[in-house]
Amino acid sequence: MKTLQDTTVLHNGIKMPWFGLGVFKVEEGQEVINSVKWAIEAGYKSIDTAAIYKNEEGVGQAIKEAGVPREELFITTKVWNKDQGYESTLAAFETSMEKLGLEYLDLYLVHWPVKGKYKETWRALEKLYKDGKVKAIGVSNFNVHHLEDILADCEIKPMVNQVEYHPRLAQKELLLFCKDNGIQMEAWSPLMQGELLDEPTLVELAQKYGKSVAQIILRWDLQNGVVTIPKSIKKHRIVENADIFDFELSLEDMAKIDGLNEDRRIGPDPDNFDF
Repeated sequence: MKTLQDTTVLHNGIKMPWFGLGVFKVEEGQEVINSVKWAIEAGYKSIDTAAIYKNEEGVGQAIKEAGVPREELFITTKVWNKDQGYESTLAAFETSMEKLGLEYLDLYLVHWPVKGKYKETWRALEKLYKDGKVKAIGVSNFNVHHLEDILADCEIKPMVNQVEYHPRLAQKELLLFCKDNGIQMEAWSPLMQGELLDEPTLVELAQKYGKSVAQIILRWDLQNGVVTIPKSIKKHRIVENADIFDFELSLEDMAKIDGLNEDRRIGPDPDNFDF
């Protein structure tokens, strides 16, 4: 991981950037268009959205306006909970593609493990993959037992699992399970929505390495083998977040950050959500 364009190789051979821009809670229209264009200008190749973010059209518009060849970009979106099920997922995919204005998608994810539905949803993703409409398929917010349930009878195993992941929620067991099964883990809310920015251990490490606290956390993600997609709507922050390829945290300092784990979520629990 020496540059912003460096990639991890998913188990089907597809290359996925280690670093990207997330657009959760970024407003549709000019706000999301600007964020995505600034990211692409800064050298980002990966953009992560979702149907429920209601900004796929803006993401698509920004991709068009950025003028970068489509094949150089890695675009992710997700099927929302109310659209889960076989036929409804296939229909939701077409809606997302229409909004994004894309011919194919790089990564399509099941957004949450909706009980009684996610396996049918997964079958739909397998079809989209076999039909060549998506280069990679995966899940989001799946715990170990959800993944085991999918792996028990899937034709194609998930390539990615995108979950809440930050120093207060290190998800060691899940990360190990994903690594053992060739599933790439990816972090959402890697900065814990700003809650960690004045954590003393991280502030101390930021001073030691001459970096921001955000850069320390994002580097920790990468050194743990976790893809990361911090969100920002500020141009200087989008540029700064990506400036993490010119230093390396020592094993001792990685362990210090690991020690901040409290198994504490800021988002919903995948075993107990109702939406």
